Amino acid sequence: MKLSVQEAAARAASIQSELETYINPEKREYLPRFFKTGPGEYGEGDQFLGVVVPDTRRVAKRHKDAPLEVVDCLLKSPWHECRLCALLMLVERFKKATPEERKEIVYFYMDHTDRINNWDLVDLSAPYIMGEFIEEALNHPASYRRFDAKFFNYFKSSSIWEQRIGIVSYLPVIRRGDYHMILSFFPPYLLEHARWDEPGAKPNATRLHDLNQKAMGWILRELGKRDEDTLKIILNRYAGKMPRTMLRYAIERLTPEDRKRYMGRVCSD
Repeated sequence: MKLSVQEAAARAASIQSELETYINPEKREYLPRFFKTGPGEYGEGDQFLGVVVPDTRRVAKRHKDAPLEVVDCLLKSPWHECRLCALLMLVERFKKATPEERKEIVYFYMDHTDRINNWDLVDLSAPYIMGEFIEEALNHPASYRRFDAKFFNYFKSSSIWEQRIGIVSYLPVIRRGDYHMILSFFPPYLLEHARWDEPGAKPNATRLHDLNQKAMGWILRELGKRDEDTLKIILNRYAGKMPRTMLRYAIERLTPEDRKRYMGRVCSD
């Protein structure tokens, strides 16, 4: 049953009160620094109650069946932990959802990316919602045009968090062994963000934030752990276009000789 605005707000406030019982004063002081909330930093203005992730997850599991109106209220909260709780509620809900419910959750998620605005919020939700949906959308393109039109263009987004959603969502894809998806996904993503003076770069290309360079390198490293040959196919062709940070993360598990060889091709940061 659909809740009224007042009912949804009241339930969200109750969940926030529950989160507040787990406040750790030391974490409340530490977390704003850790998540770079100062002027000009990537998390500028974000506010923290001081609740650690395991406790936030505990609350989320207790409220995983809350209506989406409640989740919406939590996502609108200025408190980081309320937004994280909302996303973890969606993750829990997604696990046992029907195909139609999964679709509803995915589209709800995509409509709220402006509130998924720090790396932990992305990393703890996108792989478990968007990442589990990619293959389904690719196999039934006519049924998921809205997903295709948005998700597969996140690499062009001006939002570093939408870019990151588009990167880390591929973790489940790699873990399932669908390496061909990475081979089709990586080149356009890289060329969109390559240096302007690199061959193939677009005049309106935007620099990939250091956080997302690390995320892309992380994805490639995970690929290499499972299929080093496929990783090397990518590296042999694109190492010279990769920012140093991305490449360093990608080659972390290769031999010293391979690492030296690939780092010799890298462009400047």
